[in-house]
Amino acid sequence: MSVVVFLESHGDELQKGSLGVLGRAASLGDGDVAAVIAGEGAKALAAEAAKFGATKVWVCEDEEVAQPVPQPRVDVLAQVVEEGGYDTVLFANSVLAADVAAGLAARLDSGLNWDLTDIELRDGELVGKRPALQDSVFVEVGWNGTPRLALFRAGSFDAAPTSGGDPEIAEVSPTYAQHSTTVKLVGQDAEESSGPSIEDADVIVAGGRGLGSPDNFTLAEELAKALGGAVGATRAVVDAGWYPYSAQIGQTGKTVSPKLYVALGISGAIQHKVGMQSSGVIVAVNKDANAPIFEFSDLAVVGDVHEIVPKLTALLEQRRG
Repeated sequence: MSVVVFLESHGDELQKGSLGVLGRAASLGDGDVAAVIAGEGAKALAAEAAKFGATKVWVCEDEEVAQPVPQPRVDVLAQVVEEGGYDTVLFANSVLAADVAAGLAARLDSGLNWDLTDIELRDGELVGKRPALQDSVFVEVGWNGTPRLALFRAGSFDAAPTSGGDPEIAEVSPTYAQHSTTVKLVGQDAEESSGPSIEDADVIVAGGRGLGSPDNFTLAEELAKALGGAVGATRAVVDAGWYPYSAQIGQTGKTVSPKLYVALGISGAIQHKVGMQSSGVIVAVNKDANAPIFEFSDLAVVGDVHEIVPKLTALLEQRRG
């Protein structure tokens, strides 16, 4: 098996999710693993990729890949697959990576398995694991031919450095299709925020309708600040206009897997569960002793969030002080 991993970069940073996929690919232990970085500063990021297991890094700093649009990256990957003879291409899910994976699958007429949470080699065959039936079961998936493309659910793997050294660097500058250079990004509006994003945070404090009102989300925000974490929300809260969609966790929101997940006033419907059930430790606070979330929580606290959370936040701040 010859594997290449698409590493998504923004600014001068490689995205945590794609580094996690690279580390998992390297752990399979079946030959060298390559990576592709396309964008400004790609060469400077090659050494970082080596820390997560890449022995060869394909880089492209063409003007066509300076903007975060998918089609030029499809051209880059298609040439890398051809030149390197790779039979497996792996992606960490994101808006950009999903578009690139779909475009590459169409370009190469290859099979794409998506929403995977793990992958392994079994008797020489690559086998993926994918949640099904609203994440109540896992199914095994495979490919009928090569190249095999796989898109992994966000948060499936931890991005932990495993090695180092100087990787082999190969520059690639493909011939871009006419339609690949037609789309131009005319502007970007970045949401102003402080602290880690919910995709990268080790700690998430999420609030539900049990908080009572949008003003009471300060309880979640202050607790998250004391824990050095990020704030999340349920779909019901977002639909009610209490909190922005960018913080929504669940089936129609984001999937997260922090080390600690604190659920405040969240009932634990299946739609929310599928977005956070892989968290390391789940702590739930709810006044309803029969709330479904207690069925899969590591620590269940039955009580009023308006009384418990301020005291917990004060204790944490006192300890930090």
